[in-house]
Amino acid sequence: MIDTHVHFWRYDEVRDSWIDGSMSTIRKDFLPSDIDELLIHNKIDGIVAVQADQSLAETRFLLELAEEYPKILGIVGWIDFLSGNFEDQLKEFKGYPKIKGWRHIVQAEAKGFLIHPEFVDNIRKLKAYDYTYDILIHHSQMEEAISFVRKLEDQKLILDHIGKPDIKNSEIKNWKRNISILAQSENVYCKLSGLVTEAERGKWTKEMLEPYLDIVFKYFGTSRIVFGSDWPVMLLNTNYSEWLQCIKDYLQQFNKKEQKQILEGNAIHFYNL
Repeated sequence: MIDTHVHFWRYDEVRDSWIDGSMSTIRKDFLPSDIDELLIHNKIDGIVAVQADQSLAETRFLLELAEEYPKILGIVGWIDFLSGNFEDQLKEFKGYPKIKGWRHIVQAEAKGFLIHPEFVDNIRKLKAYDYTYDILIHHSQMEEAISFVRKLEDQKLILDHIGKPDIKNSEIKNWKRNISILAQSENVYCKLSGLVTEAERGKWTKEMLEPYLDIVFKYFGTSRIVFGSDWPVMLLNTNYSEWLQCIKDYLQQFNKKEQKQILEGNAIHFYNL
Protein backbone atom coordinates (compact mmCIF):
# COMPACT_ATOMS: atom_id res chain seq x y z
CA MET A 1 0.00 0.00 0.00
CA ILE A 2 1.01 3.59 -0.65
CA ASP A 3 -0.10 6.64 1.33
CA THR A 4 -0.13 9.58 -1.09
CA HIS A 5 -0.57 12.38 1.45
CA VAL A 6 1.73 12.77 4.45
CA HIS A 7 3.10 16.01 5.93
CA PHE A 8 6.22 16.64 7.97
CA TRP A 9 7.32 19.71 9.86
CA ARG A 10 9.50 21.04 12.63
CA TYR A 11 6.91 23.19 14.34
CA ASP A 12 7.49 26.93 14.21
CA GLU A 13 4.90 29.14 15.95
CA VAL A 14 5.25 32.00 13.46
CA ARG A 15 5.62 30.09 10.20
CA ASP A 16 2.96 27.55 11.15
CA SER A 17 0.43 30.07 12.41
CA TRP A 18 -2.32 28.19 10.52
CA ILE A 19 -2.07 25.62 13.33
CA ASP A 20 -4.14 27.65 15.77
CA GLY A 21 -5.03 27.05 19.41
CA SER A 22 -7.84 24.67 18.53
CA MET A 23 -5.27 22.37 16.92
CA SER A 24 -3.06 21.78 19.97
CA THR A 25 -2.75 18.09 19.02
CA ILE A 26 -0.53 18.96 16.06
CA ARG A 27 1.37 21.96 17.48
CA LYS A 28 4.65 20.04 17.64
CA ASP A 29 7.24 18.40 15.39
CA PHE A 30 6.16 15.60 13.06
CA LEU A 31 9.02 13.73 11.40
CA PRO A 32 9.46 10.32 9.73
CA SER A 33 10.41 8.73 13.07
CA ASP A 34 6.94 9.68 14.36
CA ILE A 35 5.08 7.76 11.65
CA ASP A 36 7.40 4.83 10.97
CA GLU A 37 5.79 2.41 13.44
CA LEU A 38 2.32 3.32 12.14
CA LEU A 39 3.38 2.56 8.57
CA ILE A 40 4.91 -0.77 9.58
CA HIS A 41 1.85 -1.76 11.65
CA ASN A 42 -0.53 -0.85 8.81
CA LYS A 43 1.65 -2.44 6.11
CA ILE A 44 2.21 0.79 4.20
CA ASP A 45 5.15 0.28 1.82
CA GLY A 46 5.76 3.89 0.84
CA ILE A 47 4.49 7.44 1.14
CA VAL A 48 4.30 10.70 -0.78
CA ALA A 49 5.44 13.67 1.32
CA VAL A 50 3.36 16.77 0.55
CA GLN A 51 4.31 20.39 1.25
CA ALA A 52 2.69 22.21 4.15
CA ASP A 53 4.58 25.51 3.89
CA GLN A 54 4.78 27.85 0.90
CA SER A 55 8.55 28.17 0.54
CA LEU A 56 11.47 26.75 -1.39
CA ALA A 57 12.96 25.91 2.00
CA GLU A 58 10.04 23.52 2.52
CA THR A 59 10.87 21.65 -0.69
CA ARG A 60 14.51 21.36 0.34
CA PHE A 61 13.45 20.19 3.81
CA LEU A 62 11.39 17.36 2.27
CA LEU A 63 14.32 16.41 0.03
CA GLU A 64 16.56 16.14 3.10
CA LEU A 65 14.01 13.88 4.81
CA ALA A 66 13.74 11.69 1.72
CA GLU A 67 17.48 11.10 1.75
CA GLU A 68 17.24 9.80 5.31
CA TYR A 69 13.94 7.91 5.03
CA PRO A 70 13.56 5.53 2.06
CA LYS A 71 9.80 5.10 2.54
CA ILE A 72 9.37 8.59 1.05
CA LEU A 73 8.93 7.46 -2.54
CA GLY A 74 7.89 10.85 -3.85
CA ILE A 75 7.61 14.51 -2.91
CA VAL A 76 4.96 17.09 -3.81
CA GLY A 77 6.85 20.31 -3.15
CA TRP A 78 6.24 24.03 -3.52
CA ILE A 79 7.67 26.50 -5.99
CA ASP A 80 6.62 30.06 -6.74
CA PHE A 81 4.20 29.78 -9.65
CA LEU A 82 4.02 33.56 -9.99
CA SER A 83 7.76 34.09 -10.10
CA GLY A 84 9.50 35.64 -13.08
CA ASN A 85 12.10 32.87 -12.91
CA PHE A 86 9.65 29.99 -12.72
CA GLU A 87 11.40 27.75 -15.24
CA ASP A 88 14.74 28.32 -13.52
CA GLN A 89 13.17 26.85 -10.38
CA LEU A 90 11.92 23.84 -12.34
CA LYS A 91 15.37 23.26 -13.80
CA GLU A 92 16.97 23.51 -10.36
CA PHE A 93 14.79 20.78 -8.91
CA LYS A 94 14.70 18.53 -11.97
CA GLY A 95 17.93 16.95 -10.73
CA TYR A 96 16.04 15.43 -7.79
CA PRO A 97 14.05 12.39 -8.99
CA LYS A 98 12.10 12.08 -5.72
CA ILE A 99 10.21 15.28 -6.62
CA LYS A 100 7.14 14.13 -8.52
CA GLY A 101 5.00 17.25 -8.50
CA TRP A 102 4.00 20.54 -6.95
CA ARG A 103 1.22 22.14 -4.93
CA HIS A 104 0.03 25.60 -3.96
CA ILE A 105 -2.37 26.12 -1.03
CA VAL A 106 -5.09 27.69 -3.16
CA GLN A 107 -7.76 27.26 -0.46
CA ALA A 108 -6.18 30.26 1.29
CA GLU A 109 -6.09 32.47 -1.82
CA ALA A 110 -8.55 35.07 -3.06
CA LYS A 111 -11.17 34.32 -5.69
CA GLY A 112 -9.67 34.06 -9.16
CA PHE A 113 -6.20 32.93 -8.08
CA LEU A 114 -6.54 29.44 -9.58
CA ILE A 115 -7.38 30.82 -13.03
CA HIS A 116 -4.89 33.70 -12.97
CA PRO A 117 -3.33 33.61 -16.49
CA GLU A 118 0.27 33.56 -15.26
CA PHE A 119 -0.51 30.79 -12.77
CA VAL A 120 -2.20 28.65 -15.44
CA ASP A 121 0.58 29.29 -17.97
CA ASN A 122 3.20 28.09 -15.50
CA ILE A 123 1.17 24.99 -14.63
CA ARG A 124 1.23 24.20 -18.37
CA LYS A 125 5.02 24.11 -18.23
CA LEU A 126 5.00 21.20 -15.77
CA LYS A 127 4.22 18.58 -18.40
CA ALA A 128 7.56 19.03 -20.18
CA TYR A 129 9.25 18.11 -16.89
CA ASP A 130 6.86 15.20 -16.18
CA TYR A 131 5.55 16.86 -13.02
CA THR A 132 2.09 16.49 -11.48
CA TYR A 133 0.02 19.19 -9.76
CA ASP A 134 -2.10 18.75 -6.59
CA ILE A 135 -5.26 20.87 -6.47
CA LEU A 136 -5.91 21.99 -2.88
CA ILE A 137 -9.15 23.91 -2.66
CA HIS A 138 -12.17 24.46 -0.44
CA HIS A 139 -15.55 23.25 -1.75
CA SER A 140 -16.54 26.88 -2.46
CA GLN A 141 -13.75 26.99 -5.09
CA MET A 142 -14.90 23.95 -7.06
CA GLU A 143 -16.38 25.91 -9.95
CA GLU A 144 -13.11 27.78 -10.33
CA ALA A 145 -11.31 24.43 -10.29
CA ILE A 146 -13.48 23.24 -13.16
CA SER A 147 -12.42 26.26 -15.26
CA PHE A 148 -8.79 25.62 -14.25
CA VAL A 149 -8.91 21.95 -15.26
CA ARG A 150 -10.47 22.76 -18.64
CA LYS A 151 -7.48 24.92 -19.47
CA LEU A 152 -5.07 22.07 -18.72
CA GLU A 153 -6.28 19.00 -20.58
CA ASP A 154 -2.77 17.51 -20.99
CA GLN A 155 -1.54 18.06 -17.41
CA LYS A 156 -1.68 15.36 -14.71
CA LEU A 157 -3.83 16.83 -11.91
CA ILE A 158 -5.12 15.41 -8.65
CA LEU A 159 -7.84 16.77 -6.36
CA ASP A 160 -6.73 16.71 -2.72
CA HIS A 161 -9.20 15.76 0.02
CA ILE A 162 -12.00 15.19 -2.55
CA GLY A 163 -12.38 18.98 -2.77
CA LYS A 164 -13.06 19.52 0.96
CA PRO A 165 -16.86 19.12 0.94
CA ASP A 166 -18.87 20.71 3.77
CA ILE A 167 -19.39 17.45 5.67
CA LYS A 168 -19.94 19.33 8.94
CA ASN A 169 -23.16 20.82 7.57
CA SER A 170 -24.09 17.78 5.43
CA GLU A 171 -23.94 19.86 2.24
CA ILE A 172 -23.57 17.54 -0.72
CA LYS A 173 -25.73 18.74 -3.62
CA ASN A 174 -23.51 21.51 -5.05
CA TRP A 175 -20.32 19.57 -4.35
CA LYS A 176 -21.75 16.50 -6.14
CA ARG A 177 -22.63 18.54 -9.22
CA ASN A 178 -19.14 19.99 -9.37
CA ILE A 179 -17.45 16.62 -8.81
CA SER A 180 -19.48 15.13 -11.66
CA ILE A 181 -18.21 17.87 -13.99
CA LEU A 182 -14.62 17.84 -12.75
CA ALA A 183 -14.34 14.07 -13.16
CA GLN A 184 -15.21 14.32 -16.85
CA SER A 185 -11.63 15.48 -17.40
CA GLU A 186 -9.77 12.17 -17.55
CA ASN A 187 -6.44 13.76 -16.61
CA VAL A 188 -7.81 14.50 -13.12
CA TYR A 189 -7.41 12.02 -10.24
CA CYS A 190 -8.87 12.21 -6.74
CA LYS A 191 -7.44 11.57 -3.25
CA LEU A 192 -9.36 9.80 -0.51
CA SER A 193 -7.86 12.01 2.17
CA GLY A 194 -8.82 14.77 4.56
CA LEU A 195 -12.49 13.85 4.91
CA VAL A 196 -12.61 13.49 8.68
CA THR A 197 -11.22 16.97 9.28
CA GLU A 198 -14.16 18.40 7.32
CA ALA A 199 -16.60 16.72 9.73
CA GLU A 200 -17.51 17.97 13.20
CA ARG A 201 -14.77 17.07 15.62
CA GLY A 202 -15.43 13.85 17.52
CA LYS A 203 -18.76 13.22 15.79
CA TRP A 204 -17.94 11.66 12.41
CA THR A 205 -19.05 8.15 11.46
CA LYS A 206 -18.36 5.89 8.50
CA GLU A 207 -22.03 6.18 7.57
CA MET A 208 -21.69 9.97 7.43
CA LEU A 209 -18.82 9.74 4.95
CA GLU A 210 -20.25 7.03 2.68
CA PRO A 211 -22.44 9.32 0.50
CA TYR A 212 -19.34 11.39 -0.34
CA LEU A 213 -17.29 8.29 -1.13
CA ASP A 214 -20.15 6.91 -3.25
CA ILE A 215 -20.13 10.06 -5.37
CA VAL A 216 -16.36 10.08 -5.83
CA PHE A 217 -16.37 6.47 -6.99
CA LYS A 218 -19.42 6.98 -9.21
CA TYR A 219 -17.67 9.70 -11.19
CA PHE A 220 -13.94 8.93 -10.93
CA GLY A 221 -14.22 5.14 -11.02
CA THR A 222 -11.59 2.87 -9.50
CA SER A 223 -8.74 3.79 -11.85
CA ARG A 224 -8.38 7.47 -10.85
CA ILE A 225 -8.67 7.34 -7.07
CA VAL A 226 -5.80 7.01 -4.57
CA PHE A 227 -5.54 6.58 -0.81
CA GLY A 228 -4.12 9.32 1.41
CA SER A 229 -4.07 9.80 5.16
CA ASP A 230 -3.36 13.54 5.54
CA TRP A 231 -1.24 12.63 8.58
CA PRO A 232 -0.70 14.38 10.96
CA VAL A 233 -3.57 16.83 10.28
CA MET A 234 -5.92 13.84 10.43
CA LEU A 235 -5.06 13.46 14.13
CA LEU A 236 -7.41 16.37 14.85
CA ASN A 237 -10.34 13.98 14.33
CA THR A 238 -9.12 10.38 13.95
CA ASN A 239 -6.03 8.19 14.01
CA TYR A 240 -4.08 6.47 11.24
CA SER A 241 -5.36 2.92 11.74
CA GLU A 242 -8.98 4.03 12.15
CA TRP A 243 -8.95 6.03 8.90
CA LEU A 244 -7.24 3.28 6.91
CA GLN A 245 -9.71 0.70 8.24
CA CYS A 246 -12.61 2.98 7.31
CA ILE A 247 -11.38 3.07 3.71
CA LYS A 248 -10.61 -0.67 3.62
CA ASP A 249 -14.12 -1.45 4.87
CA TYR A 250 -15.61 0.73 2.14
CA LEU A 251 -13.45 -0.91 -0.53
CA GLN A 252 -14.81 -4.38 0.28
CA GLN A 253 -17.45 -3.82 -2.41
CA PHE A 254 -14.71 -3.90 -5.07
CA ASN A 255 -12.70 -6.87 -6.28
CA LYS A 256 -9.09 -7.50 -5.17
CA LYS A 257 -7.63 -6.04 -8.37
CA GLU A 258 -9.59 -2.80 -7.94
CA GLN A 259 -8.66 -2.58 -4.25
CA LYS A 260 -4.98 -2.94 -5.17
CA GLN A 261 -5.36 -0.19 -7.77
CA ILE A 262 -6.84 2.23 -5.23
CA LEU A 263 -4.39 1.41 -2.44
CA GLU A 264 -1.26 1.20 -4.58
CA GLY A 265 -1.38 0.96 -8.38
CA ASN A 266 -3.05 4.28 -9.17
CA ALA A 267 -0.58 6.12 -6.92
CA ILE A 268 2.39 4.51 -8.69
CA HIS A 269 0.94 5.45 -12.07
CA PHE A 270 -0.04 9.02 -11.22
CA TYR A 271 3.10 10.02 -9.33
CA ASN A 272 5.47 7.86 -11.40
CA LEU A 273 6.79 6.20 -8.23
